[in-house]
Amino acid sequence: MLLGLLQFIDLVFNVVIFIIIAQVIVSWLLAFNILNMSNQFVATIANALYQITDPLLRPLRAFIPNFGGLDISPIVLFLAIYFIRLVILYPLMRQVVVGGL
Repeated sequence: MLLGLLQFIDLVFNVVIFIIIAQVIVSWLLAFNILNMSNQFVATIANALYQITDPLLRPLRAFIPNFGGLDISPIVLFLAIYFIRLVILYPLMRQVVVGGL
């Protein structure tokens, strides 16, 4: 039961990482005028990605200094997820498989 929960948390981390990567790519494409927000499909996708990722990135943006046009909050979130996985999640999963919990 606990292993299933930990695997689900790992899956959620994977989905969050993929959504953030998509949001970063779309924001770059919009910044370089490769995508146009006047296209309804592009605007819908961009707004959905922003609404999904903004609650995760907004608290980080409050603490990270402004680097002009460069937003490094997705990188900080990637590092935080990697740290949580490496230090907390994977050792717990290993402990559950071995039978310690």
